[in-house]
Amino acid sequence: MAAFCCLNAAVLAFLAWPHLACAVYCDHVLIDDGTPCEHPDPAKQKTQVPNPMVVPRFSGIATFLKLPMAVEGTKYDIAVLGIPFDGGASYRAGTRFGPGGVRQASKKLRASGYQPGSRLHPFQDVTVVDVGDAAVTPYNIEVAMEQATEFVMNVTKDKGPVGLPQRAVMIGGDHLVPIATLRALQRSSQPSGVCLIHFDAHMDTSDDYFGEKYTHGTPFRRASDEGLLRPDCSISVGLRGGLSGVSDWSEHRRLGFDIVTADDLTDLGFKEVVRIIRQRVGNQPTYVTVDIDVLDPAFAPGTGTLDPGGLSSRELLRLLRGLVGLNVVGGDVVEVSPPYDHMEITQLTAAYVALDLIGLLSSAMTSSNHHSEL
Repeated sequence: MAAFCCLNAAVLAFLAWPHLACAVYCDHVLIDDGTPCEHPDPAKQKTQVPNPMVVPRFSGIATFLKLPMAVEGTKYDIAVLGIPFDGGASYRAGTRFGPGGVRQASKKLRASGYQPGSRLHPFQDVTVVDVGDAAVTPYNIEVAMEQATEFVMNVTKDKGPVGLPQRAVMIGGDHLVPIATLRALQRSSQPSGVCLIHFDAHMDTSDDYFGEKYTHGTPFRRASDEGLLRPDCSISVGLRGGLSGVSDWSEHRRLGFDIVTADDLTDLGFKEVVRIIRQRVGNQPTYVTVDIDVLDPAFAPGTGTLDPGGLSSRELLRLLRGLVGLNVVGGDVVEVSPPYDHMEITQLTAAYVALDLIGLLSSAMTSSNHHSEL
């Protein structure tokens, strides 16, 4: 069957070159049907990532996915950045080492070419770079968040080569740090705020912790207070952590969030949950935040506040890949604490999450459906 597929595709490719070729970059169902697929020219790929068959993955400087490191004057569409801050953590700290740990683990990924999970070529039409980490003080939470906001605004202040505002994929840091990326979006290109797709075990909409208003358990209460979120279009997926009381659910909804628990995913299934998410945000500008503790501790031991009964890494990645085509304007993966995972399981999954976030941004930036909203 495989030989027939490639022979059949090769004949069609010869007749239709350069648009068609043997179905190497193809959905597996189409491959089995012998249907040829589009074969982008690697020489025209906007972002050049080293070929792991030429440059060993374990060698070289550990930028994220071995992406080019931005220097003065570099033109890019999407910036990968880190905010190494964990001063808002309420239990286990260590996420200040998250950006470095995720970059190190990302060496394993084969990032060049086609990503079959999302059915995308994320680097084909956009330029992606690593811009390094924000230099934030570890001693003052509010000062650190303003420093991080300024950093994000500085690296997303221009239009990229595709002619749209530059975007960012952020690696944290604890779950307070999305405050910086959300503020930067509002102050630059999204004055009305964004919808939020929030993957997490916990709601993160408490009002305060020990009298502190800015912690990793309060970011989206603060985001709501600051007008960073559009009303009634956000959704939390994977919730399962303990509550202060049953009123927490209604308060979370009052702040504009729909809720899909980890048990709901089991009961409803992937297609229905993806439908709920997509219907919730529609075509509005959307930010995707992934707290790695949405995963069960079996899949992500390297985090600060673990709760059994969570998603598997396969489930999380499948849900993310169901968001292709949405008007995604930014995203992050946070709460990765490398000191608690010497096997790099957590960091590796976070690297795949960040790669999928790049894919979502790339898809949104190259889709004419969203340009009026971007």
